[in-house]
Amino acid sequence: MRIVIQKVKQAAVAINGKEVSHIGKGLMILVGVENADTDADVDWLCHKIMALRIFDDENGVMNLSIAQVAGADILLVSQFTLMASTKKGNRPSYIRASRPEHSEPMYNMMAEKLSEMIGHPIPTGRFGALMDVSLVNDGPTTIIIDSHLKE
Repeated sequence: MRIVIQKVKQAAVAINGKEVSHIGKGLMILVGVENADTDADVDWLCHKIMALRIFDDENGVMNLSIAQVAGADILLVSQFTLMASTKKGNRPSYIRASRPEHSEPMYNMMAEKLSEMIGHPIPTGRFGALMDVSLVNDGPTTIIIDSHLKE
């Protein structure tokens, strides 16, 4: 699995011009799934997300995790294009991106696990939908994590 984490002041997802999810301060996370991904990848990434110290403490130093920031939330959005390969030519290949039969359950599992860990249901995009995602990146702080590169 590959994720892009963006620390945001606000973020939202709209479908057909209608907002379906939004958060204020927190993390907007894009998720890409490949066939090799397992429950262990979801578990590892969720623990990494919740422990990642990228929020400022009282001294303005990135030293707090999302679990330590009052009112911070998570918005989770599926994005198969994160698995793009651009090695050959100019047209990205999405052959590494998992089919919906595998990727949707993995995405849903991640949403459920993060909801449990943060203590309430987290807002999400809609799997497979054409979405308009808007955000105000705080920092800007953007981090890419690939569960297959953890060692």
